[in-house]
Amino acid sequence: MSVTSEADRPAFFQYVKYCYGAKLPDSMSEWVANDQAGPGATRRMITRWAIPCILLLAPMFFVDASIYVRLNMTVPIFLPYVMFSIALNRVYRRHRLAQHGLDPDLVNAIARKRDAHLYEAYEQKYRGK
Repeated sequence: MSVTSEADRPAFFQYVKYCYGAKLPDSMSEWVANDQAGPGATRRMITRWAIPCILLLAPMFFVDASIYVRLNMTVPIFLPYVMFSIALNRVYRRHRLAQHGLDPDLVNAIARKRDAHLYEAYEQKYRGK
C-alpha cells in the first residue's frame, strides 16, 4: 500500500469517530485498508478497545481501599474484556472493511503472503500440482 497524503488521512475527530464505528469517506479507503489489514492492525484494534474499558475502570482506583481490593474490582472485568477483544479482532476488522466497501478477505492478506510457501508445499505434496 502506498504512502497516503494528508488529505487521505482522517482528521483528529474523524479518526476518533472512526475508531468507535463511524464510516470514513470513500477517498480514505486506502488508508482504511491499511489500518484494518496492514501491519499492526491487531495491536491497534486491541488498543482502541482497551481505552474505553480503562476509562470506565479508572475511577475504581480512587476507592479508599487496599490495592488488592482495587485490583479485585478491576482485573476480573478488564482481562475477559481484553481476551474477547483478541478473540473477536479478526471478525470485527472484516466487518469494518465490509462497512467501508472493501474486500473483507484483506484481513488475511498478510498471513496468506507470509504462509504462501507452506500452501505451495502442501499443494505439491498432497495434490500433485
